[in-house]
Amino acid sequence: MLAALALVSAARLSAHEIPNDVTIRALLKPEGQRLRLLVRVPLVAMRDFDFPTRGPRAAGILDIARADRTLRDAATLWVAEAIEMYEGDTRLPYPAVAEVRASLPSDRSFASYDEALAHVTGPRLPDDTELLWTEGLLDVLFEYPIQSDRSRFSIHSKLNGLGLRAITVLQLYLPNGSVRAFELEGDPGLVRLDPRWHQAALRFVALGFAHILDGIDHLLFLFCLVIPIRRLRTLIAIVTSFTVAHSVTLIASAYNFAPDALWFPPLIETLIAASIVYMALENIVGAYNDNGDSSSRRPSSVVSYEGATYRRRWMIAFGFGLVHGFGFSFALRRTLQFAGSHMLTSLLSFNIGVELGQLLVLVILIPALAVLFKYVVAQRIGTILLSALIAHTSWHWLADRWSVLRQFRFEWPTLDLAFWVLALRWMMLAVALGGLYWVLRLWRPVAAPTQTQSSERT
Repeated sequence: MLAALALVSAARLSAHEIPNDVTIRALLKPEGQRLRLLVRVPLVAMRDFDFPTRGPRAAGILDIARADRTLRDAATLWVAEAIEMYEGDTRLPYPAVAEVRASLPSDRSFASYDEALAHVTGPRLPDDTELLWTEGLLDVLFEYPIQSDRSRFSIHSKLNGLGLRAITVLQLYLPNGSVRAFELEGDPGLVRLDPRWHQAALRFVALGFAHILDGIDHLLFLFCLVIPIRRLRTLIAIVTSFTVAHSVTLIASAYNFAPDALWFPPLIETLIAASIVYMALENIVGAYNDNGDSSSRRPSSVVSYEGATYRRRWMIAFGFGLVHGFGFSFALRRTLQFAGSHMLTSLLSFNIGVELGQLLVLVILIPALAVLFKYVVAQRIGTILLSALIAHTSWHWLADRWSVLRQFRFEWPTLDLAFWVLALRWMMLAVALGGLYWVLRLWRPVAAPTQTQSSERT
């Protein structure tokens, strides 16, 4: 008897553990002076509730005839308490639980708002339905009073407590008939479902600033640019050319100019690692050649950042910036859902945030390297050592990413109408890049003469 009790207790405890992955479906639609929110949650995520069952206790068959009150309590505690709705900047009052339903796992009514509303407000499942409560779904209709269905709404979803990894798939149905889709992971904070342009801009500036500081590969590439060239004016020109280049490919990718093949993201990640390897090796070769110039009267601890090795570095940064822009687009793809109708504004704001993050890195790195090369190690030796460490790290990245890329099979595209439309887009982009290159070539800063060149002229 004790063994049987232990088994039953263990089964009940395991049934109330936190699920690993939980997907919540939510459909939102303002109608007149009422905001309706339809939510579908797995019943297994409703912890601390003993749902009424029928038959043997171990069977776990939900007693639908007696489950209505428990379902309402679960919807109130686990769903209504975890969702905050805002009209403009005003938080809406606590919602009314209009309807609750237990649904079969095979039910597909949440594919659209009208189907889901008809299902939730329609007849319940028959009382004799064989439904395991651990496999069932909880469907809820919440109603909020609002001032107007033309208002701008925001949501703060804190449904991350339903599982170790909770994803909320939300669809907003606007009065004009358009539908906006969102995928919110965990607790994303306050999400403006129809943001104004300045709200979207501020959000994406912050995203760009955080992304450049969190992207170790982009930071290493920027570090390679800074090591031999620590004159702020020259660096700003080089980093700006890098920003302009990745802005072009980022915008092109957002507007579906980029290939959608499975091999394309691994290819870009491989090329990013290759760009870091190249820049690090160029630093090493440039520092070695600079010290080996017997005609130079400069001390060996000074690297000729205006020499032939670095004179065209802004062009190299521009070329690699095109590749890094596609890498930014992969990270930005999921956050474009927060742009609303201001996609171009959001993309430009993201690039502004990236530029601000890069300038912050420059402000920190330039004095730090100056101190390092003055008190710890000579500039030439320090340039070689730091670049060698970066080359070693990025070479491992390159090898790992190349092994992943080799697993994909490249297939030649079909020469149909879609192919020629994409090819035309790329030709237009190539013409735009050529014009941008010509403008930057005219604008590029003129290199100051080195000490050797000045003495020769004298």
